Amino acid sequence: MVYVQRDADGLILRVESTPFGEMTDTLAVESEELAGWLRASEEVHARLSGLKQSDLAMVRVLEDVVIVLVERGVISFTDLPEAARRKLDERALARADMEGIRGEMTELIDKRS
Repeated sequence: MVYVQRDADGLILRVESTPFGEMTDTLAVESEELAGWLRASEEVHARLSGLKQSDLAMVRVLEDVVIVLVERGVISFTDLPEAARRKLDERALARADMEGIRGEMTELIDKRS
């Protein structure tokens, strides 16, 4: 048996293995309704994970766009809000550090070869 919270229309909002304050019903673990809810929940989590990965890639695209706009003189770096400038600087430093580490590792590998 699992403990569930339903909305006003009777749709499952939350499922727990132990009783909780907002629970409004119980379901058999083998119920088709629970199985459907679990499948839908997994699908939602998979799609959210895909969006998060896309967001990470999009951040890099936006960084590159800002760099191109600044380099071409379309905008000035100082036109950006201070918080945005700080974040871009932090990311640029982190990438530079990573490039330095990669370079050091490549040198070590080359020396061993």
